[in-house]
Amino acid sequence: MPLAPVSHSTFRTIPHKTLLRRGPGPMLATVALVASSLGVTLLSASNAFASANWTPAIEMPGSAALNVGGDALMFQASCAGVGSCGSVGTYTDAAGSTQAFVANEVNGTWGNAIEIPGWPALNTGGKAGSSFTISCAAAGSCSAGGSYTDGSNQLQAFVVDETSGTWGNAIEVPGTAALNVGNKVGEVASISCSSAGNCSAGGAYTNSSQAQEAFVVDETNGTWGNAVEVPGTAALNGGGVASIVSLSCSTSGNCSGEGLYADTANHLQTFVVSDANGTWSSAIEVPGTASLNVDGLAGANEVSCSSAGNCGLAGFYDDSSSHLQAFVANETNGTWSSAIEVPGSASLNVGALGSAAAISCPSNGACSAGGAYTDRSGNTQAYVVDESNGTWGHATQIPGTASLNAGGLAAVTSLSCASTDNCSVGGLVSATATTSQAFVATESNGAWSSAVEVPGVASLNVGGTAIVFSVSCISDGSCAVAGQYTDSSNNFQTFVAGLSATAPVTKKSPPGAPTIRVTSPTKGDVAIALVGVVASHGQPISLFQYSLNNGPWINGSEKATKTFLIAHLTSGKIYHVRLRALNKSGPGAPSRAVTLKVK
Repeated sequence: MPLAPVSHSTFRTIPHKTLLRRGPGPMLATVALVASSLGVTLLSASNAFASANWTPAIEMPGSAALNVGGDALMFQASCAGVGSCGSVGTYTDAAGSTQAFVANEVNGTWGNAIEIPGWPALNTGGKAGSSFTISCAAAGSCSAGGSYTDGSNQLQAFVVDETSGTWGNAIEVPGTAALNVGNKVGEVASISCSSAGNCSAGGAYTNSSQAQEAFVVDETNGTWGNAVEVPGTAALNGGGVASIVSLSCSTSGNCSGEGLYADTANHLQTFVVSDANGTWSSAIEVPGTASLNVDGLAGANEVSCSSAGNCGLAGFYDDSSSHLQAFVANETNGTWSSAIEVPGSASLNVGALGSAAAISCPSNGACSAGGAYTDRSGNTQAYVVDESNGTWGHATQIPGTASLNAGGLAAVTSLSCASTDNCSVGGLVSATATTSQAFVATESNGAWSSAVEVPGVASLNVGGTAIVFSVSCISDGSCAVAGQYTDSSNNFQTFVAGLSATAPVTKKSPPGAPTIRVTSPTKGDVAIALVGVVASHGQPISLFQYSLNNGPWINGSEKATKTFLIAHLTSGKIYHVRLRALNKSGPGAPSRAVTLKVK
């Protein structure tokens, strides 16, 4: 007898509106930790940029004209370049129907939020679903997905693409009509684009037996293929509740995904699945979780890949004492190691309600994760933990959150890293027992700064409930922040803020990590293109160096040029490419590794 079909967001996301309307408290701490991840992306900001350099938060431009019903929600933001981002969310119109919007930041300025083109033709049931996601691979090139209700008030999955700065019409995910015959749950839960028009998406549907199954779908050169059931999940999902929760694609056709399923004993378990060179393998239970998840409630919240076959995973499980604990796992060269309890979390999580909500892996064997735990007083606290050279350090409470968290509920909702040991987190912290505020904290060269409230949100958040849903930084010191707050009428509104790449630097240090795009323009050649600005941290950049397949660093250009050509490589061979900048203080953090096959 399968469990009743449930939305992926039941497990993966905090029920945002419930949390905001009721305010923080013990029950909501439980909900937040079991669900834990908001499915948003957060990239790093250098600790050299203090909170004063964050631009003040503003209401999302154009949202006031859309959100007449006073119930808006920001789901995710994604940045492809400095000052070039996209976001997706929902709002309530004058008729009380829930609609979906997209918005773009161009050259550092957010344009007006618009209803997703083609949305009225799909959402005839007048209610957006609870899952929306976006990924931007290049400036003006994003893809988004989620769910809508059709004329029969059934949830269906959709995708929509932006090309050259113009959003096309949303479409039902090809192939889902044949899959989602149960018509109770159809949604895109996660999308990841490695380059313009080359993406993968995944989510859930309901089959003819009313069992919830997981699907994946690939887009190649701007055309979406047909959705298919995730291979291998039919054998795992005896309880009839499965979904993709998170996807990460390092290059086109090379992705890793994670999700949940219910076994024949109706215990919730978590799986991983890989796409290698365009072919999806069979899903497997996350190694090691069987011995951890004794009480039968496990979930993976996010996966992040630095290169093909090299990823990290974060989630939670229920131990033999029915205590929720946090776990992490790593994939190395295509093989997943056994999941482990987050080191140090046991001594923090004496209240027995913990989870790893988010993870980001900027390079192989170097990830950072964050989440929440309950202390001995029953208060929920936020933590971070770093991995270096394949070994996880010990979880620590985020500095500064103790003084902010007077109400006893703090949680990381997202985390991402632009380079090793240069990361940021965002989330919520309760100022009182009934109010919450949005916070961010940054890590620079392995040291975490004190968490701060997002500047400007306090003046917007008159209703007293705010949260960061997404912070996306394309390089050190250039970020976009997105979240939600309640206005003086207790209506739910969305905000955006940012971090200026031109903010003053208080201490000279090595350069920030470059962001690169790598192509093979001709036979045997590789071209590395710089994307955006590399933070020089107070000193001119004197040299760029590149590395192939984690080999030695080779001098490239002595000028801050935009492209570097590497010639005479082996045609048909796969290379992992990184770039770093140097100044008088020494070499800076490397870029994320980019994997490609040479022509």
